[in-house]
Amino acid sequence: MRLRTELPNFKGVTEWVNGELSKDTLRGKPVLIHFWAVSCHMCKESLSQINEWREKYEAKYNLTVIGVHMPRSEKDTNINTAKENIQKYGLKHPVMIDNQHAITDKFQNEHVPAYYLFDGNHKLRHFQAGEKGLKMVEQRINRILSPIK
Repeated sequence: MRLRTELPNFKGVTEWVNGELSKDTLRGKPVLIHFWAVSCHMCKESLSQINEWREKYEAKYNLTVIGVHMPRSEKDTNINTAKENIQKYGLKHPVMIDNQHAITDKFQNEHVPAYYLFDGNHKLRHFQAGEKGLKMVEQRINRILSPIK
């Protein structure tokens, strides 16, 4: 997905956990989409940071955090296992379970963890993949969203 690309719609989600969202309900809000998988150790290590960002930047910048559970294997498609991990790691934000890769394909995503930051106009402003990307994502959140008051 190229920078300045518009946020895709969320049609084709296998199941939503913690509430369902649409582009319409997110109008005017910046959005951070994070892709993860239950079989990804690095993903699990980063979930606490995602929770911190959700708390910190929702209040500061009106940022909406949305997770996408992207199965990497047949075993990952077990919805109950995904839900157990969502609860275990305290993910309180909406999470799409994407067993058919409908959302993954719209984002042209191939990585977990992966982070897509969209501004309030829903244009992609930053993409980062891998565990070392957390610092870069947080820097971009502050740089891209700081003018929003």
